[in-house]
Amino acid sequence: MAWNTEETRRRLKEAAVAEFAEHGPAGTRMDRIAGRAGINKERLYNYFGDKNRLFQAVLIEELEKMAADIPLGLEEPGEYAARCFDYHAAHPHLVRLLQWEALEYGRAPVPHEEQRLSHYGKKIAAFEAAQRAGHVTGSIPAADLVFMIISLSAWWFAVPQVARMLTGYPEAADSRRESVIEAARRLAGP
Repeated sequence: MAWNTEETRRRLKEAAVAEFAEHGPAGTRMDRIAGRAGINKERLYNYFGDKNRLFQAVLIEELEKMAADIPLGLEEPGEYAARCFDYHAAHPHLVRLLQWEALEYGRAPVPHEEQRLSHYGKKIAAFEAAQRAGHVTGSIPAADLVFMIISLSAWWFAVPQVARMLTGYPEAADSRRESVIEAARRLAGP
């Protein structure tokens, strides 16, 4: 039987996402990733090199998945916020990966930063176009609006314990989503 390289890489990345989300780069062990994937640890090193490169590969791929699921066009700030919220609800590991990245790099440049800056620049440009068209407030810089709406959408999943203590809502409450939509509309409204 021939070795299915793509399937092996997929299983390793899937296992790595779970491991990095749980333990972060420093606490992750390559043997646990290999064990979760049912793959020899040596093959993991052959495919991805060291743990740092694997973390970078996993995070970039997860960000690319989100970018593919949430197109850049800005139809309406509340709808954009809802789509971000829905994505994070379905993929809470992404927020954890970004938190681990922040702990690892702080304010220093992160791997693949240029690629990510390009993507974020497109989001900012979509908000700027909406501002010029009068659909979004011009009183807040577009970059700040993008960041605030992403924060409104993701922070529920970044600190679920605080969300629970403050609101008392069950984790999957529709009221959270509706609050995010309304807040985004009011924040970005013309």
